[in-house]
Amino acid sequence: MILLTGATGTIGRHLLRILTGTGEPVRAVTRGAPLPGVDSVRAVEAGLDGATALFLHPRVAGEDAAGILASARAAGVRKVVALTAMNVEDPEERQPSRFAGDRNKELDAAARDSGLDWTVLRASSFAGNAARAFGPQLRAGHVVRYPFRAFQESLVDERDIAEVAAAALRDGTLSGRVLELTGPQSLTHGEQVATIGAVLRRPLTFQEVPPAVAAWQLTVGGLPELFVGALMERYERHLDQPQHPPTGVVEEVLGRPATPFASWVADHADAF
Repeated sequence: MILLTGATGTIGRHLLRILTGTGEPVRAVTRGAPLPGVDSVRAVEAGLDGATALFLHPRVAGEDAAGILASARAAGVRKVVALTAMNVEDPEERQPSRFAGDRNKELDAAARDSGLDWTVLRASSFAGNAARAFGPQLRAGHVVRYPFRAFQESLVDERDIAEVAAAALRDGTLSGRVLELTGPQSLTHGEQVATIGAVLRRPLTFQEVPPAVAAWQLTVGGLPELFVGALMERYERHLDQPQHPPTGVVEEVLGRPATPFASWVADHADAF
């Protein structure tokens, strides 16, 4: 039995589809209504009985990753696959997602120290982040106003992460490894918007705006001020070199290239 946290989230919903599609027995942790046709619980501890493997999300683990994994080991769980991030070793103030509730650093360390068979998935930025950054403007028009045109990163398809997670949950040869997961190429903000335009056959324009203007817009839009500040700082630090260049690990694990950003856009055209 695999206990899956974040079962309706960005990665978890894809992982749930993969596992149930191959007949794996799965129990889902979800704070919402029980999932149709899936054994569902509302807390990790409530789902440990009978579980042999655990997929653990950093927002679910929170500050108590070590405690959760100790309980898992005591309950007979033998394996943990932990989702963290490639910036986990950066200073905490330079990790934007930390200000949105993720505790990547704590989970990363706790998994490796848990005494369980472990695999840590350190992901680069999700491809879906482009939809959150550019989608609202592109649904309203053809111009993206955003800072740091030259910032570049290798966006990873969330479905690729889920496939690697499924492989790690099944394959003992991936135990004891930190897997750094990226997309197949680094793209600047400007190139991301150009790719969206090419795929959707729309004449898009990237209009660079000052970071202070963008930060104000994002904060007014509901993002935490500390998150936005760390995000702007991250952009500025990686103008001259990519943040997390492609690693090739997705291809190593799955036996096929990582999904290009253009393919992700084609499959998520409604986001734009």
